[in-house]
Amino acid sequence: MNINSAKLIYFSPTGTTRKVLESIAQGARISPVEHIDLTPPAAKALKLADMDNELAIIGVPVYGGRLPADAFYRLRNLRGHGAAAVIVVVYGNRAYEDALLELNDLCQVTGFIPVAAGAFIGEHSYSGESTPIAPGRPDVEDLRKAKEFGKTVCDKIKGMRELQEMPALRVPGNYPYKELKTLSNISPVTQEVECRKCELCASVCPVAAISVKDTVTTDSGVCIRCCACVKNCPAGARVMEDPRIRQIADQLKMNCSARKEPETYV
Repeated sequence: MNINSAKLIYFSPTGTTRKVLESIAQGARISPVEHIDLTPPAAKALKLADMDNELAIIGVPVYGGRLPADAFYRLRNLRGHGAAAVIVVVYGNRAYEDALLELNDLCQVTGFIPVAAGAFIGEHSYSGESTPIAPGRPDVEDLRKAKEFGKTVCDKIKGMRELQEMPALRVPGNYPYKELKTLSNISPVTQEVECRKCELCASVCPVAAISVKDTVTTDSGVCIRCCACVKNCPAGARVMEDPRIRQIADQLKMNCSARKEPETYV
C-alpha cells in the first residue's frame, strides 16, 4: 500500500504534541506534510477535505487521563473517509490512563482507520522552576524514538495491501472511561507590573479566555489550564497562583519524578 502524503492533525497548546508528531512524520519519510492545527479557537469550525492515499498522524495531550474536551469536540468535526491514522497522546509523566483508547475510539467513529498508536511524554503544564515535572520533554531521546516509530509505521503500511485487511488496533485503556474531574474557575493570572501588554498570551490561548486592554483579564470559567500563556509569556508575567494547582504540582513533582519512556503499539 502506498502513502502519497501526510496530514499532521493536532491540538497542542504548548507545542509538545506538535513536536512529537513532526518527528514521527520525519521518521516515516512521507512528503509532502500538511499541518492541520486544531489549537486556535477558530479551529472549532474546521473541516477536513477528502483524504486520498494520505496518512493522518493525530495527536492530543492528556488532561487527567482523558482527552481535553475542546480537542475532542474539534476532532469530532473531522471525517477521515477511510484514511489510515497514527494516533498519539502526550502526557506529563504521570499516566495516560484511558486517553489513548478514547482517541482510538473517536478516530474510528469519525472514519479513520488507526494502524498504530503511541503515548509520549511532554513537559507537564504545571511544570515550573520550583516544581519541575518532565522538564524539557520531549527531549532528544524522545524525538529519536518518535522517528523510529514513524519508520516502523511506514514499513508496516508498505507491507499491507488493503487497510481493511488489518486486525483492529488494540491499545490500553478501560471503557467506560474514567470520570473526567476538573477544577473550576481557576486560571493563571497576570502580574501587571511585569506585563508588557504584548498580547502574546491572548494569541496562544486555545479557548480565547484572555483579553488584553489596559489590564489583562482571564475568564476563569473558560480557561482549560493548559498554561500555554504561562509558558509563552516573554516577561514571565503570567503565573498560576491558585493554591490548589500549586498543591497538585507539588504532588506531581514528588510522585512522578521517575522518567517514563514512550510506549508504542503497531
